[in-house]
Amino acid sequence: MLFDLRGGHRRRAVKVIYVGLALLIGGGLILFGVGAGTGGGGLLNAATENEGSGGTSFASQIKKYEKQTQKQPSNVAAWEQLTKAQLHEAGGEAYVNTQTGAPTSKGKELFYQASRSWERYLALNPPKPSLELAKLMLRVYGAEGLNQPSSAVQVLQLVVAAEPSNASYYAALAEYAYKAKNTRVGDLAMDKAVALAPATDRARVKTELESVKKSPEGQILTTTTNGTTFTGKANGKGGFVGTAVKTTPQPKTSTGKTGTSSTSSGKSK
Repeated sequence: MLFDLRGGHRRRAVKVIYVGLALLIGGGLILFGVGAGTGGGGLLNAATENEGSGGTSFASQIKKYEKQTQKQPSNVAAWEQLTKAQLHEAGGEAYVNTQTGAPTSKGKELFYQASRSWERYLALNPPKPSLELAKLMLRVYGAEGLNQPSSAVQVLQLVVAAEPSNASYYAALAEYAYKAKNTRVGDLAMDKAVALAPATDRARVKTELESVKKSPEGQILTTTTNGTTFTGKANGKGGFVGTAVKTTPQPKTSTGKTGTSSTSSGKSK
């Protein structure tokens, strides 16, 4: 095995979680549906239609499995179901910004709860960790979620172990390993992603991932519009997220042209 894994219904709900997974992994490697660039804007084919009721709440299930885990703290299945219920609830309209798809403050709080449940689940050493749940947890640990690259690396190691021929997840693993400053795992994952890519795309895949390795926090972009300078990072959607700094227009000279003003410190004669 390449990596050491021992270390330590509703349509909207499910769709939002999987769309979030797509946004998480980034927009660089469009071929695979998984990005490996500076942001989160790729298209993962897992964003499909899922049948279910858009108005259903998972709150009752959360309470049910919370009680069960309290009574039976070593019940692996109960922790798994609790984590799933928390994630599905986090996909509801009250927990997601409908404009961006990112979690609201309440959504992030549910993410923290799901993260704790997931950690308890893994601590019980399930013989075969749920692949479905692991993929859902990528949404939690991504940049739009809790932004915990090291945790994303742990989850992706589980995923690539279950799907060793999937280049997209190796590319994602490389990206998050570099963001977590784990160069060794990043390099191993990049080599696998390149090897599994079609021959005609291997050079591009390697270039994209090496770019992430060089600038794991993302390339800083700057642009000026109507006298305002914006500085930020690519968002993977044709723009970037950052701050705006208002610039002072240069004064015009007597000819009406823009010039540089100067002051005199001498006395008038």
